[in-house]
Amino acid sequence: MTETEPRATLAELGARVRAWRARRGMTRKQLAADSGLSERFLADVETGKGNVSINSLEAAAGALNITILDLLQDPPRPPVARVQALLGRLDEYQLEQAYSLLASSFGLADVHGREQRIALVGLRGAGKTTLGGQLAAQRGVPFVELDREIEREAGTSMAEILLLHGQAGYRRYERRALLRIAEEHAEGVVMTTGGSIVSERETFDLLQTHFYCVWVKASPEEHMSRVVAQGDMRPFKAARGEEGDVSRAAMHEALEDLRRILASREPLYARADAVVDTAARTIKQSLKDLERAVPADQGLSVER
Repeated sequence: MTETEPRATLAELGARVRAWRARRGMTRKQLAADSGLSERFLADVETGKGNVSINSLEAAAGALNITILDLLQDPPRPPVARVQALLGRLDEYQLEQAYSLLASSFGLADVHGREQRIALVGLRGAGKTTLGGQLAAQRGVPFVELDREIEREAGTSMAEILLLHGQAGYRRYERRALLRIAEEHAEGVVMTTGGSIVSERETFDLLQTHFYCVWVKASPEEHMSRVVAQGDMRPFKAARGEEGDVSRAAMHEALEDLRRILASREPLYARADAVVDTAARTIKQSLKDLERAVPADQGLSVER
């Protein structure tokens, strides 16, 4: 950063304070009285000379009846401002509907192509990998696991990605992998995703834009038993004894943690295009359910 960049930033910030004050029809003296800041300090701020703190910005923003973000970000164009005002009156469910309508109405989502790209979401133990592989074989399309594609994108293991780049870096590789898969498999693919992808709104929006999403779910007890049957003891890692055994209390604690995770993510998983519940169902039965849940494969020439 050059020496002139901080001064330019302060000058821009000062110009925004001055513009908002003019928009509100307030004198500097009025803004000083309402914010508890001195006129001299505000004069320095508006001319790009002030030593501005977060607290002083919050005080000025509050007196102008705006948020601190309004001072820091570019003002939206009038049409955008009207849309934002309208969206601000919607509840969470209505916002999801509005997003889907906008995406489909204005060509922001690949509505037709995405129906041939199937993404299975849900927690470990739901049956995503087993069902995904079999569905891909039936449809004659590739089967990919997003976790493996993220490792391919980064050129290293998942553990190393998190160690070297943290969660933010992992999510960047995740988004890159998603876009690459969608581009490479425009004609069709079945993909499994990590259970936490729904918690990243931007990434989940990207997933839903390019893939037809199916929530593969099960009961907490079945999630747990299937994971353990696969030899995955990670749910009990923090509660295992010296001999490596898992106590009944540890199993109960792990199950309660799983219930909490499911409860917190259920509204997010419910945003998927379809749901397949594998609880008390055989693999064959669940596969039939999944076949019915996804759009027909346009590449098949014979009926199943």
